[in-house]
Amino acid sequence: MKKFLIVFLIPLMLVGQYRDIPDVVTKVATAAGGFLKLETSARAIGMGGSFVASGRGVSGIPYNSSSIAFIQKSEAYFSQVNYLAGIQHGVLTYGTRISPSDFIGLHLFYLDSGPMSVTTELYPDGTGENFNVFSIAARATYARSLTDRLKVGASLNYIRDKIAETEMQTVSYDIGSNFQTGIYGTNLGMSITNFGPEIQYKGEDLSVQVADTVDVDGSLQRITDKFPLPLTFRLGIENEIIGPSSSFIKNENHSLLLSFDGIKPSDYVVYGSMGTEYAWQKMYFVRAGTHLNHDTAGLSFGVGGNIRLGKMLLSIDYAFVDYDVLNHTNQVAIGLKF
Repeated sequence: MKKFLIVFLIPLMLVGQYRDIPDVVTKVATAAGGFLKLETSARAIGMGGSFVASGRGVSGIPYNSSSIAFIQKSEAYFSQVNYLAGIQHGVLTYGTRISPSDFIGLHLFYLDSGPMSVTTELYPDGTGENFNVFSIAARATYARSLTDRLKVGASLNYIRDKIAETEMQTVSYDIGSNFQTGIYGTNLGMSITNFGPEIQYKGEDLSVQVADTVDVDGSLQRITDKFPLPLTFRLGIENEIIGPSSSFIKNENHSLLLSFDGIKPSDYVVYGSMGTEYAWQKMYFVRAGTHLNHDTAGLSFGVGGNIRLGKMLLSIDYAFVDYDVLNHTNQVAIGLKF
């Protein structure tokens, strides 16, 4: 809709003026805590990030809090990503069923930039010192099955971002739902994430040494602006085209799932993701997907497998994403159902 208005309405009012204005204003860098938008599930990444309706279990918590309402008993999940420019991030999470209709989960996301050189105006190539960025997002999640078709959930999040000796911390909230529409086997997912107050960075690195004639303490404290968190709205659909419960092609051994998400973050334009997952006997999986209208992320691929260990089920997933000029990423995840 934004693109439509820019292309057709603005030229009528400003013909011949401001020809260098871009077609789309993206709002990039207008929110803090950009790490909160990183994709964290290997299954989701393999499917192009389309997971708000397809999320099942604890790995889906950042996409849709209601995903833990699909847990049968208990689940644990761990993933590790070698991200861009030497950055690493990972997930450690646990969820359990506490009653026939109630579920709780704990989800920890962490990001480590690795060492980076300290540079100044006098030493643009580095002073010989290093610093790093370390970020965490800890979520406590509750979900409930209201009916056999409708699941809802919410998360309370603690967020902390530390850049050298400057940091911010805050709390935020997520809500989500998953609804089996009953229309040709279509599932509908919705979530709103990172709803919280504006944040402000504080710390020792904001202190500037000055002469005691300027300030008796010999230093002044910079005051940073306040910025909102990247509030994100997701709406998605999912359908099993082939499979045991498909409304189109019934098959007990093979299944094919299609998924699509529309995503609107507060600091970017509307974009989307779509993916597919093929499974053989719900034990071995091949996934593919793509990002739509994204600035760098493109095609993604993934594989996965389940291994029976007595009464437990071990899952291993791998995902690959092409980020164009930013290179590509690899993710490995391990899940355990018990």
